[in-house]
Amino acid sequence: MNLRTAPHVRTAQQVRRKLLTGIAVAAVLAVGAVGAIAGSPATAPARAAEPLTNLAHLDWLRDVVAPPRQARHSTYRLAEEPDLGVLWTYADRQADGTYKRIGGGTYDPATDTYGQGAYNADDISRAAVVYLRHWRQTGATSSRDAAYDLLRGLTYLQTETGPDAGNVVLWMQPDGTLNPSAEPKEEPDPSDSADSYWLARTLWALGEGYAAFEGSDDQEDSAFAAFLRDRLELALDAVDREVLNHHGDWLDIDGTRVPAWLIADGADATGEALLGLSAYVRASGDPHARRVLAKLAEGVAAMRAGTPRTWPYGAVLPWSLSRAVWHAWGGLAPAGLAQAYDVLGEKRLRDAALSDTASFTPHLLIAAGPQNGWLPTPADHVQIAYGAESRVGSLLAAADAGRRAALRTVAGVAAAWFFGNNPAGTPMYDQATGRTFDGVDGTGTVNRNSGAESSIHGLLAMLALDAAPGVAAVARSADVAERHTWQLVEAESGVLAGDASRHEPAEAWTGESLWSGGAGVRLGQGGSVTLDVAITEPSVLMPVVELTPGAGASSWGAGASDLGTVDHGKVGAQGDSPAPGLLAVRTLPRTVDKVTTVTATGAHGSALVDALLVQPEVEHLVVEGEGHATALLRSFASGTRTTTVKVPGSGTAAVTVLDETGRTVRTHTTADATVEVTLPAGCSAVIRR
Repeated sequence: MNLRTAPHVRTAQQVRRKLLTGIAVAAVLAVGAVGAIAGSPATAPARAAEPLTNLAHLDWLRDVVAPPRQARHSTYRLAEEPDLGVLWTYADRQADGTYKRIGGGTYDPATDTYGQGAYNADDISRAAVVYLRHWRQTGATSSRDAAYDLLRGLTYLQTETGPDAGNVVLWMQPDGTLNPSAEPKEEPDPSDSADSYWLARTLWALGEGYAAFEGSDDQEDSAFAAFLRDRLELALDAVDREVLNHHGDWLDIDGTRVPAWLIADGADATGEALLGLSAYVRASGDPHARRVLAKLAEGVAAMRAGTPRTWPYGAVLPWSLSRAVWHAWGGLAPAGLAQAYDVLGEKRLRDAALSDTASFTPHLLIAAGPQNGWLPTPADHVQIAYGAESRVGSLLAAADAGRRAALRTVAGVAAAWFFGNNPAGTPMYDQATGRTFDGVDGTGTVNRNSGAESSIHGLLAMLALDAAPGVAAVARSADVAERHTWQLVEAESGVLAGDASRHEPAEAWTGESLWSGGAGVRLGQGGSVTLDVAITEPSVLMPVVELTPGAGASSWGAGASDLGTVDHGKVGAQGDSPAPGLLAVRTLPRTVDKVTTVTATGAHGSALVDALLVQPEVEHLVVEGEGHATALLRSFASGTRTTTVKVPGSGTAAVTVLDETGRTVRTHTTADATVEVTLPAGCSAVIRR
């Protein structure tokens, strides 16, 4: 029985829509809005000596509103200070290069309202975190004031009393009117009726807000901190009521036990709550918050999956209802676990954070960067700032928690996304204006809109780099010199023989995963599909197949070589999963070298094949720029391998080999242009010249 009730379980349509949020076309945003405000900051030359963090664009997105009286909603000193800090959701680039601020959904000029709203809790909360961190990092009183204003606006969105107390209304219209039921429809609906992403992000902002204001010497700041504490406790009551009432219960997802006590069924949302709760418990010592932190962190750590050779390669999976989805957006779960470990001292939290950042993330960065969706194939190639910054923040937090200094270099490679290490090969962050573009698709098309979410996560990354000049220097080496990684071969592209046919599901999205290319191949007994491949080096084969109880098997081979068999029936019952069957990546036990075709044959029964991932035993990425170069390598071999990689530039190259937890296992230096590296099984290496 599904332990979670329908209102806050993400539907297939919602997941699909979220996976497409970063598509790099202007139509993704609300276009044609009337009454938007033009005049964003003008472009000016940036000096290299200046801090990377430029708040100008985020400042411009801010606004104030005096809301009408609304039941169950108030905030700190509302009578004395009726104007609340808010933030416009989107910034739409105009033909002349300026930007206008717009809300979400269809705009109605007659009522000056949007189908969703002008301002939202998700962005207000995270913008508050930007200003809080900037205030603590630089001492800027302007950022203190901005954080104060936004936290007052955020807490106004929180419902104070009644059965939904502690939850948060997501949307607000331009006049301050709350819109709890948006169009397009959000889940939960009304938006304060259950746990949500925006509840998790409210916890993030309130926790970091309390730590910052309580740490101030100003008496007024202490009074505001006490208010934030009360509102955070109200949010904790909601988490106790709606999430932790399931603590200790487990969902059955295709035969795998997963925790039933994650906010909005996600390690992604819950990971962001961990960031705020860790800051709050560290500053307050509050025992209630500590208990909530421990239980939520336990659930997030339980979402760790795979090994260095098997999908998802040690990642913390984001969605409890699927074992076949990983996405980059909202990927701060490892950072949340690392921060929770710092407070609680539970090694399993640290270990899950290190598995994600040291085993999975090097492969992600080498393969393409922070793609929106591996479902389970790398099917959604869009990349957005949210995903890029999540990798940076998680790597830095895990490096600190685990004392894994070399992961800071990997964080620099991840941060290089903002400076050109992306499919467009162009900077996604403009230091002169503080804008971060809204995304880039797999073909290199950049969405040059610059909405709140992109701006926020770009600035979170820049704050981290300003605090870590060495990491920033690595990030500046952002021109891709070479990328050598896996290739995806669609099953339906192959030559069919015998009892084999093209499989076309009614929809590519299954409810928990996605058929790559929208199709696959059905193999009956003795039927086969032969795929063209270009394998010129030792490689690991990873078939992507549908697993269903009672299904048949497929045997894989190249020429006379038997590479292994996949049992398509080796999966549990559907259980609480939203879809029957499971699209899964399976790693064949034997490697292959120098072949041009691979054949899958139905061994018995009926078997469905989606695609084949061809993974070099050792993959690598090389980036260069500003007189330096960085190489990142990752091994998928079952034993120790020695490889070489060309690292541009002159001078000495420092080589560091890391195990799957990020621990340094060996180092050496060389002046050779071609660097030789010996990698134990499942290990990575960073080379910096």
